[in-house]
Order: sequence, then structure tokens, then C-alpha cells
Amino acid sequence: MKTTRSISRRTAFKSVGALGACLALSPFAAKAKAAVGQPPSRPPRPGDSRKQIADRVFNTPMSDTHEHLVDEKERLAGTVTPGIPCDDWALLLSHYVNSDLIVAGMPKADVEQFLSPKVDPAAKWDLIAPYWPAVRNTGYAQAIRIAVSELYGVDDLSAATVAKVQAGYDKVRRPGFYQRILQGLGGIESCQVNCLSGEGFKESSMPTLLMQDINLMGMINVPSLRAYARQYGSRSGIEASTLANWHAVIDWYFARYAQYAVAVKSQQAYSRDLDYVRAPAERAEPVFQKALQKESLTAEERKLLEDHLFWYCVDKATAHQLPVKLHTGYYAGQNSMPLERLSHNPGSAADLCRLSPDTRFVFMHIGYPHYEAMLALAKQYANAHVDMCWSWIINPLAAKDYFKKHIVTAHANKLFPFGGDYMPVEPVLGHATMVRRGIAQALSELVDEGWMSLPDALELVDPILRGNARRVFNLPQKLQALKTAPWIK
Repeated sequence: MKTTRSISRRTAFKSVGALGACLALSPFAAKAKAAVGQPPSRPPRPGDSRKQIADRVFNTPMSDTHEHLVDEKERLAGTVTPGIPCDDWALLLSHYVNSDLIVAGMPKADVEQFLSPKVDPAAKWDLIAPYWPAVRNTGYAQAIRIAVSELYGVDDLSAATVAKVQAGYDKVRRPGFYQRILQGLGGIESCQVNCLSGEGFKESSMPTLLMQDINLMGMINVPSLRAYARQYGSRSGIEASTLANWHAVIDWYFARYAQYAVAVKSQQAYSRDLDYVRAPAERAEPVFQKALQKESLTAEERKLLEDHLFWYCVDKATAHQLPVKLHTGYYAGQNSMPLERLSHNPGSAADLCRLSPDTRFVFMHIGYPHYEAMLALAKQYANAHVDMCWSWIINPLAAKDYFKKHIVTAHANKLFPFGGDYMPVEPVLGHATMVRRGIAQALSELVDEGWMSLPDALELVDPILRGNARRVFNLPQKLQALKTAPWIK
């Protein structure tokens, strides 16, 4: 492959300034001031197929189907939370890169110091310096390096650059920076957020930009059921003293928020397989009572109650035409993932598709590392959709491989290519750039290898980057509803 035809990170994404700079192949940064996320129209540039594909990919707005972003006002307040442990440049490494550093040998106590709000930002580089060479080329770290380059005009992290990075962090973190980063620089027309603060639905202060899922974890996860029964019961005004009342609490959330939510989401695959079977309420009721009293449950009892609650919520979501997003595959964190359990996710996902054919299931993260099985699932089942969120930074080459294989194996209308999966907003920009580069490379390779024509490749770009999400998550209708959301003053 000729170097002049590749999309290198240095040439394609070299920063020519700080926040107001433009990506070399993208017009989105030029729209940062207006922050509307729409590229200016221009005639296609002449050139070979790789240049034409790259131009199309980098000039097409993209839907972001999965984030954990806190609201901008919470970031601006500088409040320390489990997801936002500090308010300096180290925050960019707090989600995912911190795990890479620990696995590379960095003591956990040093990581805690690195992310502490009490440590001088200028002193933090020395803590990670011995380990940075070991992780700087992982997908996790590449997303940060690209974001640092685009936002702060710094090519890489080092002792010589951290002061400039911190100054850039402070300069960028101003009112409106979410919209400038996501829409202006990233060309992301909308984000879908799975709130991790414990709310069943986050009443975001930026509802048309940060579109929300209904979070199922508080409704179905047995170990935390007692706490959420109190919290959600208080929120709804219904005392969750019986399983029937808990059903009523769940009904209240769907009745109040389904018209504004883009989907429902569960990450329960972190603690169990997806082998949910339908269990009747009369069998689940006594187990629910034991859970409320925090009595010890057997593994079988816990599974029975979670199975019942899962299907109750899935049926509600289906009735309200909300897709059901489910975590599959790789775990965030370190030194804890039961790899054997992950191998069961695709087969269990197939069972879900058979058990509820009217439900639109969205299986997230390509089930990495078992993505060939997820590909077979998407090809076989009409209600199985695959979201590539997170996968591009877990393993960029595997993600590109999956994308290529999905196009020639499954169905282009059931693929969502991007979700940053971050709590801080800044790394989303780096991740989005990696996704565009990977998609451009994948489509170019398919054309070069003779698997598709150039016109066919170009025609796929807009539907995959945003059309599928608009249709499956009913985004135009949700956008109109959110413009008049009752919690917006």
C-alpha cells in the first residue's frame, strides 16, 4: 500500500491549532463555532478510490449510539464523582487507559494518586511515565493521543508537554464545550447516553444532544434491588413492597419517559450470562420478598428473579417500541473478567431473539473477542442488531475486520458503527476519529480487493454512519419530543 494513499493519524488528524482547528480531512471543526454538526456541501474531489472514500467518510455526520457522559453542567461544576475523579488533564486517562496502566504494572496506589484531585496536575506525569511507553499504542491510548492533539495542539504526552496539555484542558473546559467537541469537531449529530449515576432515566439539561436510555440495571439487578426499590419507589410515589408494586414502579418509568428515551440498556452481562428464561410472577414473588429483606439468595433464586424482571422490562420496551441494548463481550476494568462466560453471549443472544421476535435487540461491543459468532447472529436473526461501540479502542484491527465482514456477510441496515463509551467527553473526539479512519480503510480495502464497487462503498457511508441509528432509534421523533421535555425550564 502506498503511503500517499493511506490515512495516517499524523497527516489526517494533525492539529493546526487548539479547539478551533480543523481536521485535515474534515470540515466539522470549521463548524465548531456554530456547533450544528452539519458539514458544508462541496463537490467531490478528484482522485483514486481511497481518497474519495476517505472524503465521504470524514465529511458525513455520524450518530453516537453509546456514551456514559455526565451532563456538561456537572463537569463545569468541578464536582468529584466516581466517574469524574478529578478535574485536570489526568481525567482523560481515567476511563480505560487507567486499566491499561495497571495491567502494564503500574501500582494501583499510584493510579489513585494520578487521578486524585489533591495532587498537583504538574506532578502527575512522573507517576505514569515509567508505564506510558508500554500502553501508548493501545487503542485506549491512541484515542487519548488523538484527542490531545486535536484539542490542545500537542502531539503526545510527555514531561515536556503536560503543562501545555493542562493549559489546553482549562481553556477548552468552558460553557458549550460538549457541543463544540461533539458536533463542531467530531461531526457527531447526536449522542445516546447510558447514565451511570443510578437514575432510571437521566433528565439531562442538554436533552437534544445527550439523548438518554432508560437504565434497566436498577430495575432488574438483584444485589442492588433493595436500594433501588427505595429510590425508584420514592421517585414514582409507589411503595415497592410487593412484586406487583415493583412492576407498577417500572410501569411508571416507562409511562413517564418512554416517549423521550431512545432505548433501554442493561449491562448485566458483567455479572451473568444472557441466558434469561421467562419465569412467572408467582415463582418470582417469594424471591423478591427475600431480596427486599436482604436475605441470602441461592444462585438459582437470584437468576429466577432477574430472569423474570428482565423479561418484564423487555416486554415493556417492546410495547413502547424501544430497542433493547445489551452489553456483550469484553469487560471494562482489569484482572476480573471470566473469559469463559463471554463465549456464551452469542448463543444466549440467539435464544433471546427467538424468544422475543418483535423486540429489536442491540448487541453491543461486537461481543469481542467472539465477533465471528456475533456476525453469524446478525446474519441469521432479523431482530439482531450489532453496535460496534467501544470495540474500535479495545482492538482497532478486530473492529475493522468485523466491519468488513459485516458488510459482505450480514446486513448493512443493522449495524451501528460508533459509540465512544466514555464518561469524560474529550476522548470521544479521538475515538470518533479512529472510527472514521477504520471505516475508510475497511471500505477502501473491500473496493481494492474486488468485493464491492466504489459507488456501492460510497452509497453505504451515510446510511451506516447515521441513517441506521436515525431509523432504529426513531431519532427524528425523539428529537421533537425532547425539544419540549417537561424538565427543561
